[in-house]
Amino acid sequence: MPAREVIIPPGMEVLYEKFHYCPGVKVGHTLYIAGQVGRDAAMQVVSDPEAQFVQTFENVKRVLTAAGASFDHVVEMVTYHVTSPELYEASGQPPFTLPYLQLFMQVKDRYFVNQFPTWTGVGVTTLSTPGLIVEIKCTAVLNSV
Repeated sequence: MPAREVIIPPGMEVLYEKFHYCPGVKVGHTLYIAGQVGRDAAMQVVSDPEAQFVQTFENVKRVLTAAGASFDHVVEMVTYHVTSPELYEASGQPPFTLPYLQLFMQVKDRYFVNQFPTWTGVGVTTLSTPGLIVEIKCTAVLNSV
């Protein structure tokens, strides 16, 4: 097996130390990024939907940068969107769509501007912490750009 390199950006050490998982793991030219959420540097959930989406992408960016990569290197993205009745009501979206999906796509397009990854979006009833509405997991190939 190729060497395994743990990627822990500055400020994310608590994830490894307290919760025992790596924000990223690089094996060969492949970077696996654990699901990132909209928590700020103080580990507080960002409440505004657009700001939470931005923070989530910024957290993905921190892992990419720590590994010497960018969004252009991402080949796969999986997103998990909370689909609670309260979010449908707050977002104005009808049931059976992902709440805030259009807003999420607008934020996503600020980060993916040159190379677009494959993308799977999944609706879930909850995430690890109350208030989180999205989680993003990515795979990047570092010699692809």
